[in-house]
Amino acid sequence: MTRPAKTRPNIDGCDLLDRVHAMIVRYVILPCPEAADAVTLWIAATHAQDAWAYAPRLVIRAPEKRCGKSRLLDVVEGASHNPLMTVNASPAAVYRSIGAGDALTLLVDEADTIFGPKAGENEDLRGLLNAGHQRGRPAIRYDANTQRVETIETFCMAALAGIGQMPDTIEDRAVVVKMRRRAPDETVKPWRIKRDRPQMLKLSAELSAWLKPLLTELESAEPVMPLEDRAADTWEPLIVIADSAGGTWPARARAAALVLTGEAEKNAVKSDRVRLLTDCRTAFGTDEALPTAALIERLKADQEAPWARYENNGLTPMKLAGLLRDYEIASDTIRFGGAFHVGGKPIEQAKGYRAADFTDAWVRYCQPTSENPGNDPETDGPGDGPWYGPSRTSQDPVPPFTSGGTAGTAGTGTPRHLRLINPN
Repeated sequence: MTRPAKTRPNIDGCDLLDRVHAMIVRYVILPCPEAADAVTLWIAATHAQDAWAYAPRLVIRAPEKRCGKSRLLDVVEGASHNPLMTVNASPAAVYRSIGAGDALTLLVDEADTIFGPKAGENEDLRGLLNAGHQRGRPAIRYDANTQRVETIETFCMAALAGIGQMPDTIEDRAVVVKMRRRAPDETVKPWRIKRDRPQMLKLSAELSAWLKPLLTELESAEPVMPLEDRAADTWEPLIVIADSAGGTWPARARAAALVLTGEAEKNAVKSDRVRLLTDCRTAFGTDEALPTAALIERLKADQEAPWARYENNGLTPMKLAGLLRDYEIASDTIRFGGAFHVGGKPIEQAKGYRAADFTDAWVRYCQPTSENPGNDPETDGPGDGPWYGPSRTSQDPVPPFTSGGTAGTAGTGTPRHLRLINPN
């Protein structure tokens, strides 16, 4: 007996996403149209988690209270697949819930209390959220009761709402939406759980009915991505959903990826070491080498930089060397021929740094500036422009020198523009 072929429900994905989008903007003011599109696609992607190799996080953050982040999380919860909302769950409970069976969507409100000043108390949960971004990264625990090692699933999509920035390791794997307080002329419809949540649940059921039959196609999709590396991993599920829906959604998804990723990069908190590399580029300016004392003096002169107060007593030659060590940048004994003065005395020979030794790290870790708009490290070679800095021609001595101030044109500047990858 031949079994009847399975029929797919006749659901217009484009129309369905439009209706989800309309519900979101009815109750929440988002910072830009692209943010509303991204949230819509993220919600839809939770219904096809079995197709994804990566589970993008949704970070909803705001600088102050009453910016709508918790309301947006409520709306997201109503339409997401198998949501688990938590404010203060133990890591063990979350681990067990994720590994219980059907894929779930983890939603964490007040995430700033988890990753705030007492973040050390929540390393297990942070580890879960980091590992659960990629499939096949289970947690391994030893159960003393059974005396056995057990593997616990961590893969799931997660949304986090809180005040302030989340840890880099979270935001680097996330679609980041920066909420802001409503202006006097911005109005939304009040959210009522008994009245409005059933509508979101209905949309959730429709999303599931649309996407479940498409899992095989979604899993094998290879969309043209406007981003690279981890950003591409994070946004790929959303763009696959948009391509499946058709209509205006493919273009809107790619625009959202570029806009929100640009915002995330622009507002990311640099590590001390990356900040130091950027500030060293400014401090060197056009100088090919600097005595250590002069470099530190220039770094400390920037009142908006942390170096004058770094670790309470300020940046020292030993601290500077420690911060630069992982980039394989080290000081050397260099002849300066009296070109620099420290404490009113000319420096003939001293420990110092050569700008050429920073070149590779500047290319790899620092964003181009408006003054140094950016040679592309993938297509340009050393010496093609100011982005690479001066070339190293001799070890000792190093001419020429200038002795006054921060002479260079480089600065901390603006973020690098994202490149749209040519599919051809």
